[in-house]
Amino acid sequence: MEAEHDSFHYTKSGRSGELESRIVIHSSPEDIWAVLTDFDTYPEWNPFIKKVQGVLREGSRLTISLEPPGSVGMNIKPVLLMVNPCNELRWLGHFLFPGLLDGEHVFQILDKGDGTCLFIQREYFSGFLLPLIEKMMMKSTGEGFIQMNEALRDRVEYSLH
Repeated sequence: MEAEHDSFHYTKSGRSGELESRIVIHSSPEDIWAVLTDFDTYPEWNPFIKKVQGVLREGSRLTISLEPPGSVGMNIKPVLLMVNPCNELRWLGHFLFPGLLDGEHVFQILDKGDGTCLFIQREYFSGFLLPLIEKMMMKSTGEGFIQMNEALRDRVEYSLH
């Protein structure tokens, strides 16, 4: 049986790394997707990604305000790489310019077929700056993933049912 609580795991490989957090949500992929992609409501419930502006369409650029716990907030302008309704949302962002610090952010919704879904939040990091800041960034970003995942679960499970 899969754990229903959230945690995060970081894997490093050379100048790249992968941060992942998972949580079980008692709801349908459609309900999770509806909350995940309702960017206008993020300020009401999302403690990590405070604001998202832009069109939910592959190739479009978003403006995102992040506030990792215990860290300075930042604004990024990633490009949407994938919009697969009720399954996956993916964007690619860069700090200042490509190659300095890049992050490909992924949200996946996996239907377990029993009235629950596994929600996975993942980021693939790479770039010149990664080795210099990864310990500090991974802790705060990992905690941000956990906080967002739990808030998403609570919003979906308690406000839609």
